[in-house]
Amino acid sequence: MDASASPLAICDDSAMSEQFPPAHHVDFATLEPPIALGALDGRYRSVVAPLTNYFSEAGLNRARVFVEVEWLIYLLDHDVLPGAPSLSADERNYLRALTPTFNGDAIAQLAQTEAVTRHDVKAVEYYLKSKLDAAADQIPDTVLPQLHEVVHIFCTSEDINNLSYALVIKAGVEDVWLPAARQLRADLTELARANANVPMLCRTHGQPATPSTMGKELAVFVYRLGRQIERIEKTAFLGKMNGATGTYAAHVTAIPSVDWQTVSRGFVEHLGLSWNPLTTQIESHDWQAELYADISRFNRIAHNLATDAWTYISLGYFHQNLAAQGSTGSSTMPHKVNPIRFENAEANLEVSSALLDTLAATLVTSRLQRDLTDSTTQRNIGTALGHSLLALDNLIRGLAGIDINADAMARDLDTNWEVLGEAVQQAMRAASIAGATGMEDPYERLKELTRGHRVSGDQMREFIAGLNLPAEVERRLLNLTPATYTGIASALLEHL
Repeated sequence: MDASASPLAICDDSAMSEQFPPAHHVDFATLEPPIALGALDGRYRSVVAPLTNYFSEAGLNRARVFVEVEWLIYLLDHDVLPGAPSLSADERNYLRALTPTFNGDAIAQLAQTEAVTRHDVKAVEYYLKSKLDAAADQIPDTVLPQLHEVVHIFCTSEDINNLSYALVIKAGVEDVWLPAARQLRADLTELARANANVPMLCRTHGQPATPSTMGKELAVFVYRLGRQIERIEKTAFLGKMNGATGTYAAHVTAIPSVDWQTVSRGFVEHLGLSWNPLTTQIESHDWQAELYADISRFNRIAHNLATDAWTYISLGYFHQNLAAQGSTGSSTMPHKVNPIRFENAEANLEVSSALLDTLAATLVTSRLQRDLTDSTTQRNIGTALGHSLLALDNLIRGLAGIDINADAMARDLDTNWEVLGEAVQQAMRAASIAGATGMEDPYERLKELTRGHRVSGDQMREFIAGLNLPAEVERRLLNLTPATYTGIASALLEHL
């Protein structure tokens, strides 16, 4: 054997021929239960699972059944259709029970029907008609089997879809996302209040700067997040019910005696939504774009919180409680406790905001009176909110797993007396304005003392004593330390 030959050259060729995946690999796509493609439905499913009630295909179909049922009941209860029968209490109860009992069998039935119709909303229509027929077995002398033509009457698919999406988005945001956002804000508020008086060295541009308190710095995030929560809470969830191009053309042609705008508005508001009076075939989705922009902005503020928390950990200001974090730390370096909660939050907030930005940009445009770009786009709403929800969960857990290291912050303050240069300079200016002499060039004099230099407490006090300041001003400055130079930081938490 040639000793100079490359190790690769002398390897058995057969050892190099195997590729990934192996030729006879197990096909994961065929396994039962199905293997999740994405992280939200796989690794992180336990955190985001509540969103499936709203943003899964099954959740959307349940909302469609709800809208179709309520439309049928609304038309009959308001005598909109001449000659149509009235519903009994038992018949209303039967119809309205279809939504809370919508289960795996219903999901499977709809899937089978859609496989034939190749149309999701049409499949819901046929599903509801089958349930009207089945009512005869439960309600004696029921009129429900006679109401096939009432199901989906005067509706285009988008009439059902826009209302269904508005309902699931409203419920998903209000029932799942907002509680998590409020919890983050509440936990952060508690942490801010508990540390309102703990002094810390600030860093502007990464350099030592005027001190604050940890509580005040956390309170900034509380205030920022709170403003976005308030905006999201005020969202108007719009809906429309006005036909193929928003003109009520079929409605007034078939039954001209009805005030169809009043019926439309009444039904939309009956669902707990806000009526949009002017649309094409689709509800314009502008309110969705506004909502996603607000959530995306919330995400980015939370992202800023995550990166600051990460930095405070690296500075030693936050100490991570390993047990609370539920983490082993590094796989090879036992001394480390990795800030994974904040890093996970950071990454998922970026993904969520990117998706929300795309949704907001895409949904406001529909060619002429209708195109179907929104159909596939809106199916990503749950994914966008899921990544945000996962991030909020990690931030909440991350904050719960830290202790504030006041001693580390105190040591940092005590090695940065130069930050008092700002206070001395401004006191000199104020004294000069008040008539004191010898206060010339305060900025330049402090720059010479402090820029690029570490200044000890003794050096700073010696400098102050040599300025010939008015006695009261000198006394005030000599008593000042980096730890006490926090202004009214703690009092600012009153704004929470």
